[in-house]
Amino acid sequence: MKNDVESGQNNKKALINRARIIGWCLVGLAVLVFAKLIRVQYYDTFKGKTWAEYSVKNDLKLDTIPAMRGNIYSRDNSLLATSLPYYFVGFDTKVADSAYFYNNIDQLSHLLSRSFGELSASEYKSKIMRYRLSKTKRYLRLKAKEISHLDREKIKKWPFFDKSRKGGGGKFETIYKRYKPFSPMADRTIGGTDPKSGRGYIGIEASFDKKLEGKAGIGWIEMVEGGIKIPVGDALNVQPEAGRDIYTTLDMNYQDMTEIALRRKLTEMDADFGSVVIMEIATGEIRAMANLTKRPNGKYEEVFNYALAGSNDPGSTFKLATMMALLEETKLDPDKVTVNTGSGTLRFRNHNIRDAHRGGFGTITASQVLEKSSNIGIVLLMQRYFANKPDAYLNYLKQFHLTSPTGIHMKGEKPPLIRDRSSKLWSNYSLYFMAHGYEMQMTPLQTLTFYNAVANDGYWVRPMLVREVRNAEKIEDKMEPYVEEKPIASPETIRKVKKMLENVVANSLTKSVKQDLYTIAGKTGTARKLINGIYTEGKNYTSFAGYFPADKPKYSCIVIVDTPKSKGADYTRYAGSVAAPVFKEVADRIYAYDVTIQKPVRDSIPEKSRDLKWAGKSSDLRVISEKLKLPAVPADADYAVGSIVDKGKPRWKTLHVNSRDIPDLQGLPMRDALYLLENRGYSVTFKGSGKVIEQSLPPGVNKTGVKTILLTLQ
Repeated sequence: MKNDVESGQNNKKALINRARIIGWCLVGLAVLVFAKLIRVQYYDTFKGKTWAEYSVKNDLKLDTIPAMRGNIYSRDNSLLATSLPYYFVGFDTKVADSAYFYNNIDQLSHLLSRSFGELSASEYKSKIMRYRLSKTKRYLRLKAKEISHLDREKIKKWPFFDKSRKGGGGKFETIYKRYKPFSPMADRTIGGTDPKSGRGYIGIEASFDKKLEGKAGIGWIEMVEGGIKIPVGDALNVQPEAGRDIYTTLDMNYQDMTEIALRRKLTEMDADFGSVVIMEIATGEIRAMANLTKRPNGKYEEVFNYALAGSNDPGSTFKLATMMALLEETKLDPDKVTVNTGSGTLRFRNHNIRDAHRGGFGTITASQVLEKSSNIGIVLLMQRYFANKPDAYLNYLKQFHLTSPTGIHMKGEKPPLIRDRSSKLWSNYSLYFMAHGYEMQMTPLQTLTFYNAVANDGYWVRPMLVREVRNAEKIEDKMEPYVEEKPIASPETIRKVKKMLENVVANSLTKSVKQDLYTIAGKTGTARKLINGIYTEGKNYTSFAGYFPADKPKYSCIVIVDTPKSKGADYTRYAGSVAAPVFKEVADRIYAYDVTIQKPVRDSIPEKSRDLKWAGKSSDLRVISEKLKLPAVPADADYAVGSIVDKGKPRWKTLHVNSRDIPDLQGLPMRDALYLLENRGYSVTFKGSGKVIEQSLPPGVNKTGVKTILLTLQ
């Protein structure tokens, strides 16, 4: 005990000594800065006078000099946001001596008129002369709007601006404007800065503002008419320190795919808004986050981040949580337990509960309750197993991480609203409405994170948008993926619900989501919108949450389409016809792009690329064959590919432009392969350079719907 006390006292003394050392270091630093200020003010000179002397006569003051704001980069280091310098062109009319002024004023006036065009040469000269002769005015801006850096370099050669001529008077007031090369893509996610303060106010710009803004410097400025501050000289007391660079997880290829698919569906359905988020399952890294809102002009733009802050009743996507709670609580076999859903309408405690399928589903298993999205079935199961223990159900929701925000490192995430029995809004019906996703508020990102955990074998992963903070090339802060050590549910429960989610797509969504090349797992959700406290008929919030490929999940995705409208009532009502097709289009494009998740197709290609010597238009190859005395190219072929098979002579394989089947493209250059595929209506992505050696869709396929294919070149 005595040794513990002595050890504690020694640790306390060490901490006190360390604090004293730090304190003296800070004092020393303050003294050095103060000494620098004194030196600059009283000993350093400007125009032959000390700064103190010059400042009295010319109204100089010390002011902060803003730092260059840091850049924001994508996952592949593409520039997403940067600060570009712009300049106001000013003129101190009284700096130059009389001889220089009158010898050059005419030339300057003509240059201003020809370059800016705001006034004639005589009007520019007259205005400058008035300021030159005025007793109260001396400084004027020569152009109302700022100019670019290239324009500034040209003007620096003009009289009064060219330092080599020693006339003086020309000034450039530097400002910085934020520029986003990919705008309007991901505008709301990347964020923006306030034009006046330069501070970030939304998105990543706001969330990492302190890192991006850097540290301001201190320098002399001259106050002129209109409160304009003009930097004087280059002797800054404290140099500004540039902001840190932010490296995100966003992939602008995925962002582009996502926005195209979402905008197409929103326009088709005349929807109010939509959102799509794509997340890598194992790491939580967000590859794309699209949020589009219908504007008064009918166009869809990014004006609000629904993924992060747009909460709503999730609807049937929440049935997954209820089913998992049932499995965790009872350990039931969902393929053996049955429930009678009747003819599709159930009067339950003074409320009518309906299933989407006309005529009802009759008696179905618990697995089919989720697969067919039966509202009646999930309510009856809730009544059977949780009616007398609502707290147990609510505890499972907490266990599933559904009662708290995801904790993503972004400002603006709206916390979920999951009622408990202490809430004033809790009623005897709450448990049953919650069973199928009502009487709660969740954001798309929170729903997606839950589905992502299921795809990740039950391990919850925090979503992340930023992976590194750098100072130039030096990594100052690296955000590692956060994965909970304990799964949100038992392996058996996860295994069962993953099978159910696959069956949802395989059995109930064959037209809108099912894919032959890879498997998708997920769940639709359709919830009436709560408007003025009333769930309103015809105002629906549709969604689809899931992951792919289902057998080896790599990506999770959620799609939201709010208040779709169409002539057909059934078409607008259910998410399977609205949100699910967007999911499939995005997933198809990603599957074609990401070769790591594709199934091998090399076996479907009979010849090796190294054996291919000729490929192209038949008309061109026919001329070559005649000159080289090779076997003739078939006359009826549009394209031909030749491979050496017998005694160094080619055997020709013919391709026809008008055929709808996918041809064997191996050996073709990209130009010809692109022509053949686009003629068949395919969207083509490719990797590498040279000739085609692999294709994501094998020859002979005649695909319908959204057509995408990936070519590998070498």
